[in-house]
Amino acid sequence: KKTLITTPSPFESQIGYSRAVISGDLIFVSGCTGYDPQTHTLPPTILAQTSQALLNIRAALLAASSDFSDVVRVRYILPDRRDFSEPVFALLREAFGEARPAATMVVAGLMEEAMLIEIEVTA
Repeated sequence: KKTLITTPSPFESQIGYSRAVISGDLIFVSGCTGYDPQTHTLPPTILAQTSQALLNIRAALLAASSDFSDVVRVRYILPDRRDFSEPVFALLREAFGEARPAATMVVAGLMEEAMLIEIEVTA
């Protein structure tokens, strides 16, 4: 049995995916960018986008009756490896420091050039 979690983001229906999927005891949260689904805006800085991406992940985890402490795997995707630095690390430590999940950072292009980070988790 699987449970789908959706949000108001227009991308989910346009592309055909769910923000998160619960399957058994696991929660798979799709890659979240700094796009704010309420205001339909993307902040201009890596810090602001990271903060919003973490808010998007938190909302998905809460909808699945979970939180950051349950995260076992995280993947960071950035177009520019130089953006993966201490100011961003501080935000990630705040979110994932208790759980200390297995992690991978990948350098790759994102859906829009203005997107500076995408984060996906498994809890």
